Amino acid sequence: MTVAKTIAAAVLALCAAAPAFAQDLTPVGTWQTTTGESRYAVSYCGDGTELCAKLTWLRKDAQTPENLALLNQYVVQGAQATAENKWRGTVKYEGHTVSGSVTLVNESRLSLQGCKLIACQKVDFVRI
Repeated sequence: MTVAKTIAAAVLALCAAAPAFAQDLTPVGTWQTTTGESRYAVSYCGDGTELCAKLTWLRKDAQTPENLALLNQYVVQGAQATAENKWRGTVKYEGHTVSGSVTLVNESRLSLQGCKLIACQKVDFVRI
């Protein structure tokens, strides 16, 4: 087999495997805000396709009365899948319940966006 045929075969094999990698992504696990102030346990819930996230840890300087009230509580519950690696539902944030979306960007990055009326905020997470 020539070098060109070997490279072509390797490229074809990678292209064929790419969809399988995308389907293997899962949001389930422990995530931390990129600023390190809070951690969340993300799991499937409801019928097994909905997404839930529980606030499990707060850094000392993030332990405000509002945040402590959410500690060990679900801040995302029953978010419905809307596309591959994307869910929509309600998010509890700073004492408010807002419409939000969760997007699994890749295996180590998750993004949450919440909006109330026209005010929106985005928070990024890394897997730990």
